[in-house]
Amino acid sequence: MKAKKSIISLIIIALLSLAAYLLEENGQWLPQTPSANPSEVVKLKFPADRYPETARHIQKAIRKGESAICTINRKEAEENRKASLKGVPTKKGYDRDEWPMAMCDEGGAGAHIEYITPSDNRGAGSWVGNQLEAFADGTRVEFIFK
Repeated sequence: MKAKKSIISLIIIALLSLAAYLLEENGQWLPQTPSANPSEVVKLKFPADRYPETARHIQKAIRKGESAICTINRKEAEENRKASLKGVPTKKGYDRDEWPMAMCDEGGAGAHIEYITPSDNRGAGSWVGNQLEAFADGTRVEFIFK
């Protein structure tokens, strides 16, 4: 009986830990779904401590007048990326990061481009993709920095 209570206690602790992690990771409970209200903006807490170069770039681009809101539009991502990177040469050892991102309606020609180390840029891109995968195209997202 004592062993059974211990196992149940451990399971409860594990579930509470997982719930706390999920809540801390993106500021809301999973699964995430888009709002039915198109004027609502989802707040995404970006981990600037994990991806500092990308965070600095996004903040700099917004200060220079780029949109702080990303309206998800995955089907235009490839075309937006081509348009935003056109004429921006590659640089050995760096990725070309764009803000607004290619997956945003606001992205494309005229996006702010910054050279970022691949690990920071790709890690941030993967993190953002994972956070936003449950959201439909048309969802508006604002990046918030810790």
